[in-house]
Amino acid sequence: MASIVKRGKKWQARISWYDDENKRHFKTKSNFPTKKLAQIWAADNENKLNKGIDIEKSVVFTDYYDQWVETYKSPKVADVTLARYNITSGALKSFFGKTKIKEITRDTYQQFINEYGATHASHTVKMVNGIVRACVRSAILDDYLIKDFTQGVELISNPDKTLKVEYLSKKEIEALLKAAVENDDRSMYASRYMIATAIYTGMRLSEIQALTWNDINWLKQTISITKSWDANKHDFKPTKNKSSVRTIKVNQNLLNLLSRLRQRHISNMVFMTQFGSIPTSNAVNKVLKKLLSQLKIHKEGFHFHSLRHSHVALLLADGVDIYAISKRLGHSEISTTTNTYAYLIDEYKSKTDEEIINALEKLEI
Repeated sequence: MASIVKRGKKWQARISWYDDENKRHFKTKSNFPTKKLAQIWAADNENKLNKGIDIEKSVVFTDYYDQWVETYKSPKVADVTLARYNITSGALKSFFGKTKIKEITRDTYQQFINEYGATHASHTVKMVNGIVRACVRSAILDDYLIKDFTQGVELISNPDKTLKVEYLSKKEIEALLKAAVENDDRSMYASRYMIATAIYTGMRLSEIQALTWNDINWLKQTISITKSWDANKHDFKPTKNKSSVRTIKVNQNLLNLLSRLRQRHISNMVFMTQFGSIPTSNAVNKVLKKLLSQLKIHKEGFHFHSLRHSHVALLLADGVDIYAISKRLGHSEISTTTNTYAYLIDEYKSKTDEEIINALEKLEI
């Protein structure tokens, strides 16, 4: 017999049955908007029981997670994002093993976060927790869970694992720009102009690789970012996410540099090697490393993506609003920007705080 009760403004349905060993089982589902829907759910499950169908779903958590990734994420996410899902899978298997999903409680999941967070940075813990939460919500929709065991969990992390964003100072940026596009034969190397473009725009490497001449509006001084480059398939692919599709304002200096490449226009692609191919990540990083070495600029772990960080540092130093920076970078949420550049933001905030105090101290009473 089904039990239908009202919980606040929602309805809850509960059915019970006995197995072959005369052990009683219960199945409950909450948050139905109407009593009728709760009754339909109960009747459907009772009908399945009468037909001998096992309605008490039980699955190993990590098996469900892998299936969820394969079904809902793998077909649409970028390889870099998929790698994060795979890293999360490894962490879950290491802790939960063959634990059934319905056996995991909020306390159990908190223990996982505590253990994982002890050896990982805050950004990584937030990433893993966000992925698991999405998986758990899916499991609830599939009737494997009733409650979200990730709800209300405290995120623990190791501050010593947090990496500081490497970036160039304004003087170093100016020196790198000058060296990259100096007027000699080497200045026609596409990689050097890609470096300049990254500094001036903060674009991702794959977005720069995918630029075509029709993406540039010379009159309005804008670049439209509508696609990215798949280095494995040597073809266009969608941008990282919907918010990555954007149009950004660029300065005349960059347009002047790009016009040099346009004069030897041999393709609709903006950045092409003399062999008619798009410069690879290895190629541009090799050029970048060589230029920094020539300039005696030593930054541990500095690579092409660090130019994006340098772009942000330059804008923050000039007082540009973090929301505007986030939109320019193509982040889906401003929290992504604040989390990624927390160290930089704190650095410039301390300088701003000093300016505020100095201004207040000038007040006469």
